[in-house]
Amino acid sequence: MPMDMKEIIAEAAKKLLMEQNAKKLTVKDIVEECQITRQAFYYHFEDIPALIRWVLERDIKKMLQEVQTLGNGEQRLRYFFLVAINAAPYVQKGMQSNYRDDLERLLTQYALYLFEQIVETENLYQSCTRWEVNLILRYHSQAVLGILREWTPEDTKNLDRIVHQVYLLMAGQIQPHN
Repeated sequence: MPMDMKEIIAEAAKKLLMEQNAKKLTVKDIVEECQITRQAFYYHFEDIPALIRWVLERDIKKMLQEVQTLGNGEQRLRYFFLVAINAAPYVQKGMQSNYRDDLERLLTQYALYLFEQIVETENLYQSCTRWEVNLILRYHSQAVLGILREWTPEDTKNLDRIVHQVYLLMAGQIQPHN
C-alpha cells in the first residue's frame, strides 16, 4: 500500500530533525530527503509550522481514538504520559529548532484539550463556573507539561505513582500523609 505523501513528508522532517540535528528545518532539506519538488511540498503544506501542526493533530487524533477505549480518567492520563514520554526526543529536538514557539503553543493547546476531555468524561468540577474550570485546566496542563519537561529515568520508574498523584490532584482528591 503506498504511503500518503503527507506521511512521507512528515517522516522525512522527523528524520532530519533527529538524525541530522537540524536546528533550522527547511523545506529545501525536506524535499531533498523525500526526493520531491518544492511544489509538491507546498501542495500538501503551507509551510513548516503547518507541517508541525498536521503531525501533532494527526497524533492527537490517533491518541484520542485510542484513549476512548480506556476505562477511566487515570488510565487516560497514564496513556497521555506514555505518549508524551515516547515523543519526548522529537519534542526536545523540535524545541531546539527555529519552530520552538509554534511547537510550544501547539503542545500547550493540545494538552489543554486532552485535559478537557478527562474533565468531561469524569464529570469533574461540576460546582465550578466555566471560567474557573478553564483556569483549573490551564493550571493543570502547564503543571503536567512542566513535569514532562523535567522528566527523568527515575520518573519513568515511578510512572504509575506520578500519574496517580497527578490524577488525584486534578480530581481534587489528594490526601496528605500523616
